[in-house]
Amino acid sequence: MAYTAMVAGGGISGMSSALALHRAGIEAVVYEAYDRPADNVGAFLTLAVNALGALRALDFDVSRLGFETSRITLTSGSGRRIGELPHGPVLPDGTVSRTVKRAELYRALREQVARRGVRIEYGKRLAHAQSAGGGVLATFADGGTAEGDLLIGADGLRSRVREIIDPGAPGARYGGLVNVGGYARGVSAGGRPGTMNAIFGRRAFFACAVHPDGEVWWAANLMRATEPTPAELASIGEHQWRAELVDVFRRDHGPAVALIEATDRISTGWVTYDVPSVPRWHRDRMIIIGDAAHATVPSVGQGAAMAIEDAVVLAKCLRDGPDIASAFAAYERLRRDRVERVVAQGRRTDGWKTLGPIARIPRDLIMTLAMKHMARTGNDPNQWIYEHHLDWDEPAGSSR
Repeated sequence: MAYTAMVAGGGISGMSSALALHRAGIEAVVYEAYDRPADNVGAFLTLAVNALGALRALDFDVSRLGFETSRITLTSGSGRRIGELPHGPVLPDGTVSRTVKRAELYRALREQVARRGVRIEYGKRLAHAQSAGGGVLATFADGGTAEGDLLIGADGLRSRVREIIDPGAPGARYGGLVNVGGYARGVSAGGRPGTMNAIFGRRAFFACAVHPDGEVWWAANLMRATEPTPAELASIGEHQWRAELVDVFRRDHGPAVALIEATDRISTGWVTYDVPSVPRWHRDRMIIIGDAAHATVPSVGQGAAMAIEDAVVLAKCLRDGPDIASAFAAYERLRRDRVERVVAQGRRTDGWKTLGPIARIPRDLIMTLAMKHMARTGNDPNQWIYEHHLDWDEPAGSSR
């Protein structure tokens, strides 16, 4: 079906949508609120094999980005080993999870979108949208307008499209953590390349992985009982973050303090949120995907994956459905249960990071027993997430 689509949001979700729509033969334009590409935004993320499979469905290759991350180790702040397990399964062709810088993934997606001839307009913050003449009329904050057969809200946690579809829709839910990260050289992290090392410290959570070239990528989750405002975060200088991090991790075993001190520039102060369940994903010819519909916390490594999967499934539904209304309904039927289960799993996992000093003792014991059980049986509770497979050539609804 020959449609014209407007995509609100030019992040990973929006760029993935543009690629998927283009492959489905649907003309699309991406409208990004900011006036320039976000080439230096964010830290790093790990793409599990389900995300890599979804990117393959878009003919997008990430093999030149980041590095393979096939295993994950867990230790306590006391230095006691909790366990080790695969970082998701290995695909038949040997593909394993891959850790990439968010900015590099975004840049590569944007460049691919441009190569395929999809237009991206910057400085186009969506102000309003309404049904008009059998399509959608979008109005932007700069006074400009655009029209298309449908509007896809890939505009993230603070989605304007979500508000337009349902003014009473729930918004982002604070997760109790503030995150910082960085890249260090000249310091040993004590781990081997290809392994993500997760440390449940006495006062905070720390994770790091060694790039094959020796650079160490790290991130820390700091507990904050009260959600900080953007102004409060902006008022904290990098030297203050560094001092706090060193203080938080100074009693923990592991490489955290050495890595923090060896990091030239710390990426500071982004807050953990999720969006657990949005009752309405679509109305008329408007629909939301990715974080706009179902954001998950980073602990299960599936935020970008769910957005990329969304893009593939929605484009296939539009390609195969008799009309837009049927495509939207099919998309929601195929996606809602899966993504809400992922959000719930992420919330449970993040809960292990925010426990007080007394609760940490049984937590570590429970986690150790669970890891031993998984190592013995091979039964990973997240296996259902990773095994989801999308094939572009199969009809919509046949994912497995």
